[in-house]
Amino acid sequence: MIRILSFLSVVLLFVISVASASEKLLEGKKTILILGDSITQAGDYVMNFDAWLVKKYPARRFVVINAGVGSETVSGLSEENHAGGRFPRPDLHERLDRVLAKTKPDLIIACYGMNCGIYKELDEERSARFRDGLIRLRAAAKTCNAEIVHVTPPIFDNHGKPGFDYDSVLSAYSEWMVKQRDKGWHVVDLHSEMRAKIEQAKASDPKFTVQKDGVHPDGAGHWMMAQSLISFFGDPTSARLASANEWLDSARLAAIKQRMQLYQKAIHAETKPLRPGIPQGGTLELAATEAKKLEDLIHIGEQKNP
Repeated sequence: MIRILSFLSVVLLFVISVASASEKLLEGKKTILILGDSITQAGDYVMNFDAWLVKKYPARRFVVINAGVGSETVSGLSEENHAGGRFPRPDLHERLDRVLAKTKPDLIIACYGMNCGIYKELDEERSARFRDGLIRLRAAAKTCNAEIVHVTPPIFDNHGKPGFDYDSVLSAYSEWMVKQRDKGWHVVDLHSEMRAKIEQAKASDPKFTVQKDGVHPDGAGHWMMAQSLISFFGDPTSARLASANEWLDSARLAAIKQRMQLYQKAIHAETKPLRPGIPQGGTLELAATEAKKLEDLIHIGEQKNP
């Protein structure tokens, strides 16, 4: 019994030390750039994460810029006749230098993988392209002196269909990413955490899903994504709550979403991603001015930075 308690104490201390180290990633940071595909572009998990920052650090004023682009990959791959032949999948690296130059981030959070396997069986060439894409992203972050946190992709829910399950590819990608922690990578294992929650829910309701199309999470799925991020940054207590509404009222959350959309449209207007149909408008300077007008509502009753 003593040995078991001793082992559990060691495990607890390890978990606390990891959480503490992750929380320190936010120290001295101002601008946080979020990169990803259509799931990130949709932005609910980004908004929830931003809401947590507002609640957790009321005296600070983070600038969270959601630069997600639908259909994007970090691998640079695209299936034939993507989008009915209208355009190939956009490649993050085509626009990355422009985005970094405009935003000058202190911290980058990147979630890729869902599109990078092109919805086909696991293949070494495609896997290598995915790995190389992440390594190139890390190198780019280093050149602008930004820390980077990688988020493993959400699960793919094939709704119990027989045959090939694309989630096996995402699991392989995620396992490789987690192993890179040994090399000093900061990795949020969203995939495993989300898989555990979904399997638990499906045990009592086999039709349960947060991804009706297998790919894009609904509001509950985006909350799962935010929970993983919040836990990673050292606040598992907040991550156990049911939603961001337990921190902030609907008016404040709406203002945070409006602020996110201002910055999102501006960064796309200034960097012109190749994918058609991406909402664009204004400049980052104008977005900052408009965002400042929302601060009184977002930070109502909170102390401003000294």
